[in-house]
This record gives sequence, structure tokens and C-alpha cells, in this order.
Amino acid sequence: MSIITTSARPDPASGAALTWKQAADDVFVATRDGEFAGFISIDRHEHVAHNRHSLRIGSYPTMAAARAALCGSSSRPRRTWRDRFPRRRAAGTR
Repeated sequence: MSIITTSARPDPASGAALTWKQAADDVFVATRDGEFAGFISIDRHEHVAHNRHSLRIGSYPTMAAARAALCGSSSRPRRTWRDRFPRRRAAGTR
């Protein structure tokens, strides 16, 4: 297992950089101050980034782009009011 520490774009709240560990040939795990920060999996020719809640951030052509996306996502994705308040049908309608 290899360990790589990145200093690019540290978390503004804590100021800590991400530490990367290669968990498998195609999986890289990020930690910040010893806490899980997300992971990147390699699927054929794309690098898929997931945040600390294991929610998919997106697919990127390079590892550097995926790492940059993960560094910039320190919180949950923002939800719109439509996500929070799904449309409800009026009583008696189909």
C-alpha cells in the first residue's frame, strides 16, 4: 500500500491536506486528519470520485482532476428545495 500526501487545495475549515492511500489497484482512499474524506475508483478510462459520504461526485479523465474535485468537496452536495420537498398530490387526485 502506498501513501501520498497532497497539499493542493487543503480544506478551508481545518487547513489540513488530504492523505491518499492506495487500497487496491483501482481504488485510492483519501483521509484528512485521520478521518475518511472520500475515495476514487478507476473504471476503465475514467476516474470516479466519491465524497466522505460515499456519494458520487463525478467522473474525470485523469486522477489529478478527480483528486481536485474531491479536495473541493468538503461537504455534502447542496440540495435544492425540490429535493427536500417533493411534490405531493392533492387528496382525491391520481
